[in-house]
Amino acid sequence: MLSGGICGTLLDCHSNWTAAYFLMKHHDRSEIPCTVTAEFTVQLRRPTPMNETVQLRAWVTEIDGDRARISATLEADGQVTARCEGLFVAVKEGHPAYHRWA
Repeated sequence: MLSGGICGTLLDCHSNWTAAYFLMKHHDRSEIPCTVTAEFTVQLRRPTPMNETVQLRAWVTEIDGDRARISATLEADGQVTARCEGLFVAVKEGHPAYHRWA
């Protein structure tokens, strides 16, 4: 089974990129902003098998300025194995995490 920490990491990363993409679209920009995780919670609903294909889904629930609230799920064999809710924020140059992942 996939560890809960790995499930959380997958959900955090996928949610962060979802926030970045939709903030770019929302503000009609041509470049993706640098976003960081401000908060997130993960609910582990059932074991996530390692021998099956997993699917990540994430969607915006709210955009407010430079902030995006995201909901996400991790699924295996058609069943949700973990859920995530998070707040992701676009940061500017000078922030310690600015484009550290680029």
